[in-house]
Order: sequence, then structure tokens, then C-alpha cells
Amino acid sequence: MSLAIATLGTPRIGPRRELKFALEAYWSGRIGRAELLETAAALRAANWADQAARGVAVIPSNDFSFYDQMLDTAVMVGAVPAGYGWTDGMVSLDSYFVMARGAGGEDCACGHPGHGGGVPALEMTKWFDTNYHYLVPELGPGQRFVLASTKPVDEFREAKAFGIHTRPVLVGPVTFLRLAKGAAGFDRLTLIDRLLPVYVDVLKLIAANGADWVQMDEPVLATDLDAAARAAFVRAYGLIASAVPNLKVMLTSYFGPLADNLDLAVSLPTAGLHLDLVRGRDDLAEIGGRVPDGKVLSLGVVDGRNVWRADLDACLDLLRPVVARRGFDHIQLAPSCSLLHVPHDVEAETGLDPDIRSWLAFARQKMDELVVLGRALESGSDAVADALAAARAARASRLSSRRVVRSDVRARLAAVTPALAERPAPFAERAALQRQRFGLPPFPATTIGSFPQTQDVRRARQALAKGAISETDYRDFLKAETAACVRWQEEIGLDVLVHGEFERNDMVQYFGEKLDGFAFTQHGWVQSYGSRCVRPPILYGDVARPEPMTVDWWRYAQSLTERPMKAMLTGPVTILNWSFVRDDIGRDAACRQIALALRDEVADLEDAGAAMIQIDEAALREGLPIRKADRARYLDWAVESFRLTSSGVGDATQIHTHMCYSEFNDIIASIAAMDADVISIECSRSKMELLTAFADFHYPNDIGPGVYDIHSPRVPSVEEMAGLIRTALGHLPAERIWINPDCGLKTRGWPEVQAALANMVAAARDLRQTTTR
Repeated sequence: MSLAIATLGTPRIGPRRELKFALEAYWSGRIGRAELLETAAALRAANWADQAARGVAVIPSNDFSFYDQMLDTAVMVGAVPAGYGWTDGMVSLDSYFVMARGAGGEDCACGHPGHGGGVPALEMTKWFDTNYHYLVPELGPGQRFVLASTKPVDEFREAKAFGIHTRPVLVGPVTFLRLAKGAAGFDRLTLIDRLLPVYVDVLKLIAANGADWVQMDEPVLATDLDAAARAAFVRAYGLIASAVPNLKVMLTSYFGPLADNLDLAVSLPTAGLHLDLVRGRDDLAEIGGRVPDGKVLSLGVVDGRNVWRADLDACLDLLRPVVARRGFDHIQLAPSCSLLHVPHDVEAETGLDPDIRSWLAFARQKMDELVVLGRALESGSDAVADALAAARAARASRLSSRRVVRSDVRARLAAVTPALAERPAPFAERAALQRQRFGLPPFPATTIGSFPQTQDVRRARQALAKGAISETDYRDFLKAETAACVRWQEEIGLDVLVHGEFERNDMVQYFGEKLDGFAFTQHGWVQSYGSRCVRPPILYGDVARPEPMTVDWWRYAQSLTERPMKAMLTGPVTILNWSFVRDDIGRDAACRQIALALRDEVADLEDAGAAMIQIDEAALREGLPIRKADRARYLDWAVESFRLTSSGVGDATQIHTHMCYSEFNDIIASIAAMDADVISIECSRSKMELLTAFADFHYPNDIGPGVYDIHSPRVPSVEEMAGLIRTALGHLPAERIWINPDCGLKTRGWPEVQAALANMVAAARDLRQTTTR
């Protein structure tokens, strides 16, 4: 019997972001439901066919999603809150998208009439410690679960009709409940007995249609579990095993070691168990003889989250003993997690430096690596000698490349002292100087930074790249866009302005392109959420700043107005966490290198006259290790990196930062330790619930709680935003509250941005008149 190669999930957006463009065309009404469904079916079929052609034997289905797998699961079990256009029966696609994107006025989030009512989208947060976002199901004590979508069954049948026998993928019931949200004090795991019958119904349908295996994703097994969660696992998988005995379950965990949950995972009555051996290599040694002889081990030896070629020799050294012990029929080779987190195909990167390209493996290459490993284990290394030699040469090339290591960067990092990460005066003294300097009104209104990147902006950028316009013409165009943006901000009455960032393609890519040590792809897109795709930089070497990156654009924008103009930077932790990071040095060292490069930019901005400098750390929380024991070290170097970037300025210079879509409770002390003068945060989707952490901690600095959700196309009313600000006043003193949206406005259209910001400014003015500070 041959060694089975498996994938746990594949990129769903398409090699050229076909899903993104189809979704946005559907939402805008440019295509209909049939065309959207046709595009999705074609993408699924292409994915299945490609895996089969590459030698993957265990191919997933239901890893596709129009938006997010947690939303798919909520819809499957009928966990649809009131107000989203569903009462019973199967949940419609339009109701699904209203949950994902919200709806306002008379039009639904899909661009179709009839779903009015002004409902917000579900809350969104990060999927463990990745840059993928999921929509948070809302559950309550009276929650009713009912089968409301047969998507897992439908897509299994679709693949079967296409001639591919797949292993359907479901988010497991315990992970679903643990990641959902409920009222304060409500334990979602108490709903397990209500939820399980729906899972059993789905699994019975899958089995009845011919499936022999199902993949149950339970990544919470890699987290700290209490007794209730462990009991829920025992209850759930005991019931599934007895209720659907003819369907084998591959229990899948990833993003870390099972560690103290190893015995639990092994003991559950499942036919298979997947181990993430990239982040949890020690599990393989610990598991020893604990796994019953009949249980299949899925070994995640190829990194599903990063883009470097695997060290195939090291993988074989790890695999040979376990294969010899268990035999081919009880082993599968797999990526560490779903390949959702990496781009499609490195072969598309014809413009990338050939040396750097040779170091990389995207989703398709990772499947090929698994096939090579399988053949080497079955037939010996000689059978794949050329592939192993190529991998060996690529790794040696990368580790010895002169562009990877810079002595000047290493020397500067070695000379860092604690004093470099300290502001001269405490916040209270700085705040007094800053209030005197700026003279802002109560509840100062501002934005997070970016303004809409219109088709005209994108066309101009493309024209420059193709040589159709000159650099001078392009800069003149950007100056006109910036000037118009500044004038409009003044007209509506914003108190602190931004230049709009029209010259920036992406908040991380823009800086990476101007720093040494980063490489960039043309087609290396990955999904962040819904139709939002990002193209992460590849951090391959030591980081340095050859020249100023933002000073000229800030200076130009400030010359257009007398009002304060924030300078906008992306912080070192966010640049790190939103990049594919090198693995030859520690993440902490790489982050400090970025921080020192940005510190030079901050100094140049201040020298140019910038009095407010925003250093966004949107991704600080998402890099938090999922095990509590590992968090302190991460937070120490992450906070130090931010402070290395920000602490070289005078006391009257105001440092802002921004964070979005994060649970702040468990890192609030570290947020305070960053010592930013003003922090702006996402708050509208949670209806200001996130402020509880800041209030309970007695957070000392200024806060801008976001008053409207920029990821939804709806325009909140003045009254709605003023109501959220009044809610914020229940948590924070008025003199420390700023008014701003949840996040940057790059992805939105000008009409909704103009309407929403005008309402936001009106809400701030209303509060100034009705609130005594």
C-alpha cells in the first residue's frame, strides 16, 4: 500500500483572485447569483483536479467558502441572530452576506433590494494567531440549533460527480462553541448537547452520500483547555462515534503542539489524528506508543503558513522512524495546516529574483514536496534524488546568500540599550504639553489614515507600472488627489487630518518595498477575510532603511492646511506579522531590526515638523501565542519594538497607534506599556464592549474607540454613532476620548465614506454641546 498524501484545505480565492472579483461583482449587482455560483464551482473543480494531478490522494471538500468557514458553520447549524433575514428553512445566500457585511437603508449587503433595516455585520476577529479573520457567531442561553445548510454534503456530491472522492472538512463542534461569542458569564460549551444533533445529521448525510472519512478541525486542541472543554470533547466525539459508526473521523489540530492535550486527543474515538509537526514537533516524540495500532496518524511536516521550501532531508529524518514503526497504511503526509494561508503557485512569479524564487514553495509546491517525501519513504531517496538535491541546493543558497546578512544591521541591533525604548516624560506631562500645542476641541474627530483607493488611483498606479505615464505625471496626479482629500476633510470639520495614502498600495507592502531585506510577489495573494486579499511581503534578510519613506508626502499634505496633519507609519510588529517571515533568525530579532529602521523615519518626520505621528500596530494581538505560557516573551519584545520605533521624539510630539479586530483583555497591560499618547481601536461591531478591558484596567492614555464599522457598506446615522460615544462615556472620561472610524477607509467607496464621516463629525459636535467635560 502506498503512503497517502493529504491536504487539509487549499487556497479558495483562485490563482488570479477570481473569487474576489466575482464576489464584488455580485455585491455591486454587476453579476447575478448564477454567475457567482458558476465561478465558485469552477474554482472548486480546478482545485480538486490540480490536487489529484499532483498525486494528492486525500483531497478535501467543503474547504471552500464564499466568506469564512466559521460563518459557514453558523449557517449550517442555524445560528443566525435575529435581523438577518432568516427565520426557518435553508439560509439564503443573501442572508449569509448580510451576516458577513451588514446591510443599511433599503438595500442589502449584496447590492439587492429588500433586505433593509440597517443591521450591522457580525463581529470579526483573527483566526488564532494568523492574519485570517473569522466572523464570530453569536450564541445565547436560549440558542436553538437546526440544520439550515447542507453545503458540506452538496460540495462532497459535487466533487463526486466530478470524479473526485473527497474528505469533507467541518469546523469541529467544540472549536465552534469556543470561538463563538455569548453574553458575559455565559458558557457556550453548555450548548454542546443542543448542537451535536445537527452535527450528527450532517455527518449522516455525508456518509449516506458515500463518504468514508470526514475531517473535523479542532484547532482549540492546541490551546489551553479547562475541564469543561475537555469534557465537551469527550461528549462530542463519543456521540459522533456511536451515532455515525460508518464514517471515519480525522481529528485535526494545528497552529501549535497538542502538549498537555495529547492524551485527550489520542483517547477520543476517532479513526485518525493530525499533528502539526512544524509548530508541535515534540508531539511526535511524546506520542510514542500511546496511539492505538489502528489509528491513522496524519503528519503535518510541511509548513502550511510560511513560504520557504521545506528541509526535505530533515523531514525524512523525522518521518522514517515513525513510518517504520506504524507502516504506510496508518500514516498520511500532510501540510501542518490548511494551505489557505499561502499563495497558489510560485511558478507564476516570473518577475521575482530567481535566487529568491528558488527558496520558496507556495501551495502547489508544498503538495509537490509532500509527494517527494512520500516517494522517498516508499522507494528510497534515490527515486527522488534530483528533487532532494534541488531542495538541498536551494536551502544552502539561501543560508549562504550575502543579501541575507548585513553586518551593519547586526552591529546596530547589538548596541540597543533600554534607554532607547523610553519616552523622556510620563504621559500626564506629555499630554499637558500636547493639549497646549494643538488646542483641539473636546472629542477631537479624525480618521485612521487611508481614504478610498478609487479606480482612478489604481489605474494611475497600473499606468505607471506599464510605462504609460511618467513618474512626474503620476506624482502630479497623487498630489491632486491628496489636495482634494485634505480640502474635503477641512470642509466637513475633521479636527486632525490625514493625507489619504493614495501613493500606498498596501500598509505593509509600501514600507517593505522601501526597506532592504524584503521581496515582493506579483500574484502571491492570500485571503484575509471575504473578498479582502493581501499580498504579504517576504522578509528574507536583514532590514535597513536606505532613505526616508514618507517625509515628502507628509510635508506636502501639511503645506495644504493649518490643521494638524498626522504622519502615518505601519509599526514593526504589524510589518512582521503581516509578512512571510524568515526562519533563520528569531522573530524577535527580525522585529527589532524593523523597529530601528522605522525609528529613523520617525526622527526624520519630527525634524520635518510632524507633531502627530501614528504608528499602526493592527497586528500586535494576532501574533500573540495561543498558549498562555508563551505570551509574556512575545509581548515583551513586541512592546519593546514599538517603543524602539516611537521613543526618540520630544514630549510635545504626539504618538498615535491603531489596533483593530482584537480581544484586548488579555494584553491590556502590554498595550498600556506601549505608552502611545493616543490609541484608536475597533469598537463598533462589539458595541463598545471592548472598552471594558480599558476601563477595568484604568488605561491612562487617550483612546479613540471606533464609532462605525468600515468593513460594512452601511452608513450609520448620527444618532447611532452618538449613542456609541455615550456608551463609551460609561467606560472612559470624556477628556480622553477621540472620535474616529474603526479602521482605514481604503477599501470603501467615496459616497459612503463622505456620508459616514459627515455623520461622525456631526455626532462629535452633538456630544460637545450635550456633554460636560
